Amino acid sequence: MGSIRVRKETGKLFLDFNYQGKRCREQTALNDTKPNRLKLEKALNKIEAEILLGIFEYSKCFPGSSNAKKFETVVEVKQANTVASKSTPLLKDFAELWFSEMKVQWRKSSSTSVRANLQNYILPILGDKEVEAIKKADILAFRSLLAKKTNRYGKPLSASTINHILTPLRMILNEAANRYNFSSPYVGIKSLKVPRSDAHPFTLEEVKKIINGVRADFKNYYITRFFTGMRSSEIDGLKWKYVDFERKQLLIREVYTRNEFTYTKNDGSFRNIDMSQMVYDALKEQFDITGDSPFVFCSGINTPLRNNNVSKRVWYPLLERLNIERRNPYQTRHTAATLWLGAGESPEWIARQMGHTTTEMLFNVYSRYVPNLTRKDGSAMEHLVKTNFSNSDKFDSEEANND
Repeated sequence: MGSIRVRKETGKLFLDFNYQGKRCREQTALNDTKPNRLKLEKALNKIEAEILLGIFEYSKCFPGSSNAKKFETVVEVKQANTVASKSTPLLKDFAELWFSEMKVQWRKSSSTSVRANLQNYILPILGDKEVEAIKKADILAFRSLLAKKTNRYGKPLSASTINHILTPLRMILNEAANRYNFSSPYVGIKSLKVPRSDAHPFTLEEVKKIINGVRADFKNYYITRFFTGMRSSEIDGLKWKYVDFERKQLLIREVYTRNEFTYTKNDGSFRNIDMSQMVYDALKEQFDITGDSPFVFCSGINTPLRNNNVSKRVWYPLLERLNIERRNPYQTRHTAATLWLGAGESPEWIARQMGHTTTEMLFNVYSRYVPNLTRKDGSAMEHLVKTNFSNSDKFDSEEANND
């Protein structure tokens, strides 16, 4: 691993790293300040990534350096081989073509996410390589590099995040292999295993405490969340035109994410949610408050709610004040499912309310929170027998033997 150091005599920062088994130190004109160190850390990460992938060019990174001459011959040979074998586009060029063709079928939020992963992770490391020259070892090395990176909170990138970053790379290489008739290097590379996140719903007593303890202007909001199973993106931008008081239904047609409205995630998410009387009353009361706005729940300046703001200013402080274990707002959705199941509602009906296409997820995720669904002690059959046979009902043993 390289490092950023400072020369005592000049106070200037320099890079200290290894290349081809030799220690290299490159001086800079930067003073020892935090912004300059952050700038050099980014540069050093790129250098080490290129070294790991075998695409580092010393003279290109440090023109005029005396060290560059030591590796000049190697670079010239590598460049000659590259020119001689060039037959497919560079990854950065093909990625632009692929992106322009694909983005028409994506939501804007998806397009933004793919673009960010390309610009921040993939292209800085692999962009200058031909698509056909990228091998399985390069992909594995790149994935290993991602595992060493940290997010904005200083924590290592999760397996889920790494898989998400690698998805466009896999799609690009597979498409390039198909167009230019070579074997995709992604064959045999599986996604990292993502630890299964467990649902952690609230109990009915906790729900009561939250609804009774939340500030008045968010009481109707949380009643609706807890008893409809709506996602944050579905409730934060909910519009009055999608509230059908006559039929007592909420029509999920749009979601609000990344400060924009877009269509629902999939066909299952496009659904109608039946309002309980409690939700109906809460929304009727809310209509008296925000009925002049397009949005059911809105900010003081008549804009849709932003989930991060609500979580930081209302949700987490409330849980802390009520001494309830900290859980993310998505657990309100899990809570709705477990309350419905515990009350004995039809699993098919619950799946429709949640936007699931089958009931499989209900039993896989929530069954352990509902004792009636997991009981295997024979008490259900015992109850059936007791309610259908009296003590006077006895089988004649002789008749039974003759049968």
